[in-house]
Amino acid sequence: MSSFIPNRALLAVAGLAGALGVALAAAGSHRADANLGIAGNFLLFHAPVLLGLSLLVGSRLANLAGWLLAAGLAVFAGDLVARALAGQSLFPFAAPVGGSGLILGWLLVIATALFGWPGRARR
Repeated sequence: MSSFIPNRALLAVAGLAGALGVALAAAGSHRADANLGIAGNFLLFHAPVLLGLSLLVGSRLANLAGWLLAAGLAVFAGDLVARALAGQSLFPFAAPVGGSGLILGWLLVIATALFGWPGRARR
C-alpha cells in the first residue's frame, strides 16, 4: 500500500477556514451583523472544498485551485470583517477582487476535473 500524504498546508488552511467560519457566524448572529454572518458562511462553505483539494496531491491544478480559493476567500471575507469591525474596507474594491479570485478558483476546480492528473487515466 502506498503512503498518502495530503497537502498539509492547504489542509491547515481548510481547518482555519472552518474554525473562523464558526466563530464569525456566531459573532454575526450575536451582533446581528450581516457582514460577519456572510463572511462566516463563505468560510464554512469553502472549508470542505479546501479539505478535498488538499487530498488531490497528484494535481498541480487542484493545488493551484485550492490556493486561489484560499486567497480569494481571505480577501473577500477579510473585507467583510473589516467593514463590520473597523467600519472600512481592506482596500478599494477588495470584495470584488476576492470574489473574482473565488470564481477563478472554482473554474480551476472544473479544469482539474476535465484535465485529470498526470499518469492517471481519466474516468
